Amino acid sequence: MRKEDCYLLGKITRRHGLAGNVILKLDTDQPELYNKLESMFVEINGLLVPFFIEKSSWSKNDALNLLLKNSTEAIVDQVLGKNVYLPLATLPKLSGKQFYYHEIIGFDILDQDNNNCGVIRSVNDQTAQNYFITNLDGKEVVIPIIKDWIMEVNREEKYIKTELPEGLIDVFLVPSKKDE
Repeated sequence: MRKEDCYLLGKITRRHGLAGNVILKLDTDQPELYNKLESMFVEINGLLVPFFIEKSSWSKNDALNLLLKNSTEAIVDQVLGKNVYLPLATLPKLSGKQFYYHEIIGFDILDQDNNNCGVIRSVNDQTAQNYFITNLDGKEVVIPIIKDWIMEVNREEKYIKTELPEGLIDVFLVPSKKDE
């Protein structure tokens, strides 16, 4: 399994008890989708290694207590602190204005007048306000992801139509080094 064909589910944060259990901290808005997790891929030394789950239970609202099949002390040591992935094919299909961040990379952002506001290069979800990072005429533009501003997500034609406040692009245009 290649990492490009997967999405980050979470991270194994610590041991739980002495029986070889580990805690998987989920990085998702819908942890309930993973209460019957049967297998997962753990990134070890840059490779995705499959692990099967013998037993799972909730540790907290966003963390699972997992017992890996054929778990040994060495295996637990190896997976601690590692990222966990699942295949993209396991994600439920979204429709309407909902989207996964990984699926909209390369989409155009259009304003209400169909002006191109840039091509989405990446999404920053590590801050309180998530935002698109786009490229417009060779310059980086940061556009906050605000649900009420999104009018349409067109997966076939690869664009997101938005209703951006007037002047927003000018405010969030990140100057290039040579412009400073």
